[in-house]
Amino acid sequence: MTIAPKAPRRLTMKQRYEALTRDLDWDPSYVAREDVFPHTEFEGIKIHDWSKWEDPFRLTVDAYTKYQAEKDKRLYAVLDGFAQSQGHLSLTEASYLNAMKLFLQGVTPLEYQAHRNFAYLARHLNGPGPRFAALCQSIDEMRHTQTEIHTLSNYNKYYGGFHNYLQQHDRVWYLSVPKSFFDDALSAGPFEFLIAIGFSFEYLLTNLLFVPFMSGASFNGDLPTMTFGFSAQSDESRHMTLGLEAIKFLLEQDEANVPIVQAWIDKWFWRGYRVTGLVAQMLDYMLPRKVMSWKEAFELYFEEQMMKGLFEDLAFYGITPPRHVEDAIGEKEILSHQVYWVLYQFSHAAAFTTSVPDEEHQQWLAETYPDTFERYYKPLWDKERKNIEAGGRHFVRGLPQLCQVCQIPMAFTEPGDPTTICQRESVHNGETFQTCSNGCQWIFEREPEKYVQAWLPVHQIYQGNCGGPTLPDVLQWYGLEEGDGGEYKGSLDDRNWTQWHDAADHSHIGSEA
Repeated sequence: MTIAPKAPRRLTMKQRYEALTRDLDWDPSYVAREDVFPHTEFEGIKIHDWSKWEDPFRLTVDAYTKYQAEKDKRLYAVLDGFAQSQGHLSLTEASYLNAMKLFLQGVTPLEYQAHRNFAYLARHLNGPGPRFAALCQSIDEMRHTQTEIHTLSNYNKYYGGFHNYLQQHDRVWYLSVPKSFFDDALSAGPFEFLIAIGFSFEYLLTNLLFVPFMSGASFNGDLPTMTFGFSAQSDESRHMTLGLEAIKFLLEQDEANVPIVQAWIDKWFWRGYRVTGLVAQMLDYMLPRKVMSWKEAFELYFEEQMMKGLFEDLAFYGITPPRHVEDAIGEKEILSHQVYWVLYQFSHAAAFTTSVPDEEHQQWLAETYPDTFERYYKPLWDKERKNIEAGGRHFVRGLPQLCQVCQIPMAFTEPGDPTTICQRESVHNGETFQTCSNGCQWIFEREPEKYVQAWLPVHQIYQGNCGGPTLPDVLQWYGLEEGDGGEYKGSLDDRNWTQWHDAADHSHIGSEA
């Protein structure tokens, strides 16, 4: 009598995941482990047991690629249909594309930067769990870069300002704001990078960008942008969970890690918050049809979800809400107005156009910001309307002073006083440096050796490093073309969109007849 062999035991999903990821790790035998992974010690973080890393999404490579391929099929079907049906004429108006230009120039290159550094983490983190998680996020970020380029390239066929976005990202003055954020993160150590991106960029910035803004894209007839936004957001949820797991893992490994992580949270909250100023003005000023104000988005995604959710969870580990958070909350009534006013005055040196809010838009702003708009900002627009009626559209011909840290022109105001410009001074090695806020000053004085090296566009122009001394010289060096920036009304984009839209309407009427 022969006994039949037992059927092989089927592995659980967790066991199968660990067999295909963690069980592929090995201990080096002829090279010291610190020589294989030299980059995870200099920041002062203490890790005692890498196996304690809990993977928030247990994906294997085959499951991951099938999942992403399905999303890509749906996205590219939308892109093809939109392009073939002249979908750009379904937009509310061409001024909406100013926000998309800013997105392509400012956000898409950051996705690629994230791809590069998560690939670096996938090599240099000691534990197999975080290495594989970083590898998946690296692929995610590359996919986001590609889908955003493919989505927005359709608009480049018809409208200006979308061309040469990589050169613009490296050179144009307002794009130094998001670029400096990532330069700061990329030049940090691996653990600080995890906090900078997993916490600040993913949890704070993309929540405020991808969810309300992509809803705004749908509301303004931009189906492709809405589709890639929500396609990416399903990845961002995994990225946010990875960032939160990284924070908890570090805090649970050793009590000595707590003050280090707290300082990183303090720093990267403020750095990320300053970048959201670009998002704030996009929501309140660049969307012809409004879906959610900056104040509403900030209250929902930051005050409700982060302050009452994330930081209540982290309090267990001894983490407190970020330093200077009250300054940020105090600015929710004024941030978008201050940032858009800067962009309005300097859009002649930009790849997008700006315009005075019309009566309906100003009424919405007054109802949304009843305590600030009519008192502080409506007078600016009333004065500017008179300037335009007299033939004097307002552009600043000089160069603004920039914050040494966030690199935004010094336009923010003192906490609690929207009438007084906030300006902080710090001295390092006998030289005085300017910052725009308590938050940026604290960041500068914590690491002055890093921020004194900042590539400030205004300083570079004055030093003759940006193509020449005149505005046309600088714009040529930027790679901008005539008509890309300035006033929207009567711009090339406005004229083309109106002409094409009218022709499509007349063609439709004729076909019905």
